[in-house]
Amino acid sequence: MNTPHLECPVPLSYRTEITVGHGGGGKLTQELIDTIFRPAFANDALESQHDGAVMPFAKKRMAFTTDSHVVSPLFFPGGDIGSLAVNGTINDLLMCGARPLWMSAGFILEEGLSLETLDKIVKSMAKTAKESGASIVTGDTKVVERGKGDSLYVTTAGIGIIEHNHIIGPYSINEGDVIIVNGDIGRHGMAIMASREGLEFESTIESDCASLLKPVEALLNSGITIHCMRDLTRGGLATTLVELAKTSKCLFTLNEASIPVTDLVRGACEILGFEPMYVANEGRFACIVPEKDADKALAILNEVAPELCPAVIGKVGPKDRGVVYLTSIIGTERVLDRLSGEQLPRIC
Repeated sequence: MNTPHLECPVPLSYRTEITVGHGGGGKLTQELIDTIFRPAFANDALESQHDGAVMPFAKKRMAFTTDSHVVSPLFFPGGDIGSLAVNGTINDLLMCGARPLWMSAGFILEEGLSLETLDKIVKSMAKTAKESGASIVTGDTKVVERGKGDSLYVTTAGIGIIEHNHIIGPYSINEGDVIIVNGDIGRHGMAIMASREGLEFESTIESDCASLLKPVEALLNSGITIHCMRDLTRGGLATTLVELAKTSKCLFTLNEASIPVTDLVRGACEILGFEPMYVANEGRFACIVPEKDADKALAILNEVAPELCPAVIGKVGPKDRGVVYLTSIIGTERVLDRLSGEQLPRIC
């Protein structure tokens, strides 16, 4: 008699080695942060649990952030690993309310990478940084043997200056706030998936990879109160809002019918079995403001980029255990949580 072979479809909470799921931005990523990184590096700046660290500097405040990029393929519709790396760091600084100034760039190159490919990526990085008013002022290069680096990995870090009095971050979120997204979601992850797998749809899905400088500057200069901003990268909109709800300990209620998703992205997700709310973005962010400022904030985002369909998608309720409820298009309600594993690896 054969002994049945049982497999658990959900990653176990206790693991002894790194899995691909640890890089997905979901439960395993958070577990890694909470059990390994935060206890070892504990300090006040890290405990803000924001997109970057905010620290006092020359009677002002500065923001500092870092990010690594392993996206595959290196080039995809709407961008490449170079523009992705720069925009990712620029956007993290902007989410702290900072004006991006300086960046570093570290390259892990695999033996055999063509110089033409590297040149294209470096020029893309220079162009992207210049468009956001930042300069790449330092860096490093290492080379690994053929077969040990998958062509190219890029690590960027950035510094920006905060020139206003807003305290922007998860701990500023209050009951009565509204949640706004600056545009349709899910494009980047689906663009990567289609490009990686050679999938063809009726129209090409292009990544939303872009700097958030213009919309964020417009919001900061408008005089409205901004409680929190967060870009919707790994794990997508759902994971981002779960993180913010848990950190702020507030109840979030979302209306699925208000969340903008293009027909092309929605169709691709249905075919491939993905949920748009968990698909990565690289040019979208959530902005949380007091209800009295919601109309003005939405008008500003519409003026900057009306084609992106910015929308109010939910509200912040009382201090709770930090839960996100989604009311579906058909009126049912469910709790959103982080993904247990990796939905789509190496999307950034």
